[in-house]
Amino acid sequence: MRGLKPLPLQDKNKKPFQFSVPDEVAEQLHEIDMGAGGKIGMPEAVPNAQVRDQYVVSSLIQEAITSSQLEGAVTTREVAKEMLRSGRPPRDRSEKMILNNFLTMQRITELKARKLSPTLVYEIHKLVTKDTLEKKGAAGRLRRDDEKVRVEDETGEVFHNPPAAAELQERLQTMCNFANGDIPDFFIHPVIRSILLHFWVGYDHPFVDGNGRTARALFYWSMLHREYWLFEFISISDILHRAPAKYYRAFLYSENDDDDVTYFLVHQAEVIRRAILSLHAYIDRKTKELQNSERLLRGWEYLNHRQISLITHALRHPGNLYSVEGHQRSHNTVYETARRDLLGLSKAGLLEFARKGRGRTKLFAAPMNIRERIQKDSSKTRAQ
Repeated sequence: MRGLKPLPLQDKNKKPFQFSVPDEVAEQLHEIDMGAGGKIGMPEAVPNAQVRDQYVVSSLIQEAITSSQLEGAVTTREVAKEMLRSGRPPRDRSEKMILNNFLTMQRITELKARKLSPTLVYEIHKLVTKDTLEKKGAAGRLRRDDEKVRVEDETGEVFHNPPAAAELQERLQTMCNFANGDIPDFFIHPVIRSILLHFWVGYDHPFVDGNGRTARALFYWSMLHREYWLFEFISISDILHRAPAKYYRAFLYSENDDDDVTYFLVHQAEVIRRAILSLHAYIDRKTKELQNSERLLRGWEYLNHRQISLITHALRHPGNLYSVEGHQRSHNTVYETARRDLLGLSKAGLLEFARKGRGRTKLFAAPMNIRERIQKDSSKTRAQ
């Protein structure tokens, strides 16, 4: 392919990987710049501080679940969402992987201003893999010579043998220099640099396990570090999980066709574009749901946006149980605020005290006739 540029990333034969930027990728980069950095063309709901936390939490949950499923976590989305929103302890390794991913994504929003260093990479890997590795003590450190790692499919066919463990320390430092923009000596678009960082971790496979989750976490760090703030709301793993074979083939083709990473760039640029479109569709859907709920709740002006959001959910799920801790996590608020929200809804007759959960956790249920209650009381309020 013409116009290929060399990268600091080398294959096992010391040959540099290379890449180009096809027209289709250049066009997608422009769309990403317009839609993910700044507020140009974005739905009003995203910059709105009242609902921002709700969208952030929803995205973190989606990314945590699907990134873990790509690495073998086995659980339903509903069960995983219930665990994350309620705050209950994980029951098995799959749920622990999902919780780790959720906490890691939250942590990355705090780490985005820091430069990448081996120490930071270790910290992220340790967060992602906490209490999920078969080998104790392997979290937060590079694999060793006696720890053979390879990438294979379900049949055992080997797709990739990563570089030797003895090279990893030097390769990791080079990767950090690349991530921070210190090398190479020519311009690389920030989104492409983030995608290449994702590929780099996948190729080097520096850890015993958790490489894929770490690679995607570092991609998010890189995008947020370069002020693509919308990536607090976007889940690329949700798109990847729908077609995992394409994801793995993009790695494979890049390595097997003369170390040309363009394959991976094309794939990931399309994934990002689709993830942004998916966010737009999600916000449009949620905005319409809230507007419908607000129309139904005329006469209930004293309800805040968190309470309206909960009632919107309850209207679709009569009988659903809600806890203070779950409401707190869903809206990224403090415990006392969440408690007042639920007690207020209970006093208004829109929630009913159900029972106590584990410990002192109080559970509230959405009445089966919640819509009728809202309509009846709204009519009474308008008549007064």
